[in-house]
Amino acid sequence: MDSFSTLIRTASHEQHVEAETSTFMSDLLGGRLGVAAYARYTEQLWFVYEALESDTGPLAADPVAGPFIRPELLRLTALERDLAHLRGPGWRAGLSALPATREYADRVRACAERWPGGYVAHHYTRYLGDLSGGQIIRDRAEKTWGFARKGDGVRFYVFEGVANPAEFKRSYRKLLDAIGVDDLEKQRIMSECKRAFALNTAVFRSLGEEFPLTA
Repeated sequence: MDSFSTLIRTASHEQHVEAETSTFMSDLLGGRLGVAAYARYTEQLWFVYEALESDTGPLAADPVAGPFIRPELLRLTALERDLAHLRGPGWRAGLSALPATREYADRVRACAERWPGGYVAHHYTRYLGDLSGGQIIRDRAEKTWGFARKGDGVRFYVFEGVANPAEFKRSYRKLLDAIGVDDLEKQRIMSECKRAFALNTAVFRSLGEEFPLTA
């Protein structure tokens, strides 16, 4: 029988691919968009991670979500450094969430407040993605817009507290396999993973509308 970490990856594969291959992300990674698009994307990430990380105290003590609350994963401070670099010291005054981003962040916050299993679904889709595909975004951003390697502008993608990302991801999947919930709740968590990817794709779609390629 497949492990839960395998099941969750398989169940959300289609949605994961759809998010990764969105027009906006393809154009961004292909160097066809300017740094303003990258900055706007980084801004949207701030709203999602603010919802993920702003009040994890109760979750840290929860038997389901608690094992996943790892300080070395926290991204909000790094995002704020990136935004200060991208937008200047007054970046916070100009923050604005796209409607799709607001929906995504609201869903993350609702899970954080009321459903630990759902929070784990969002935690998994975000942080393991950042440790994996996020490194491709960092590399392309450094080359396309001249950011210092692992410096301001791409710090969001730099996990200084994770010495061995491959080993960390293996240990994370072991936590998923050991999650203390029944099969019905596992199904609900897998469904929430699909929803998380769909919400992320909706943000990409909105960004694509805001930054269309000119012929």
